[in-house]
Amino acid sequence: MKAIRAAKPEQLPLDLRHDAATGRDDLVISDPVSAAASIIDRWPDWASPVVIITGPEGSGKSHLANVWRRKSGATTVRPIAGSGAIEAAGLGPVLIEDADREGFDETELFHLINAVRSAGTSLLITARSWPLAWGVSLPDLVSRLKAATTVEIGAPDDMLLSQILVKLFADRQLQVDDKLVAYIVSRMERSLAAAQTIVQRLDTMALSRGTRISRALAAEVMGALAQREDD
Repeated sequence: MKAIRAAKPEQLPLDLRHDAATGRDDLVISDPVSAAASIIDRWPDWASPVVIITGPEGSGKSHLANVWRRKSGATTVRPIAGSGAIEAAGLGPVLIEDADREGFDETELFHLINAVRSAGTSLLITARSWPLAWGVSLPDLVSRLKAATTVEIGAPDDMLLSQILVKLFADRQLQVDDKLVAYIVSRMERSLAAAQTIVQRLDTMALSRGTRISRALAAEVMGALAQREDD
């Protein structure tokens, strides 16, 4: 059954927040994310005290990080001078998200990793790219990052994209049929970020028009996104 809303005049929808389900049981497991999910599940039995999970935007890094933070009781830190990150690392597990996007002080990160190793705690880092692409110049930090366990989340396959779409719709309390999901997957950009954008636009457009989320509406949304990319 397609998602149906009561018919009403077109209106501008309110910008309501839709909270995604981010628990371990809500994590969609497919080949691209299985290795990273396995690492999270194995904590604290990690081969290295430092684990780095890399992957493109929207690939599930933040979901995995949130699962691990809840499981380990980790403190989210940013390795810059005066932030207290090193002190936190000496007390328990710590988490750094989007390291290559948010930036870090190389010396501070080096000492933070040392604090983790000395205290016998754990550090999880998420990033879009592998550590060797971060432009690190401090030799000792390069050595520490090479010693970390690095796991990459691969490009999403059709199964994962389908499951993610269903989950994103469910987060908005919407149900869509399998044929519509397959139609979207066969025509969308191969990224989880694209899935998030498509679902958000479909929900917003259907709400504003007082109509259901249909194949025609999906074609309109994806056509508009393709046109934007071409401009």
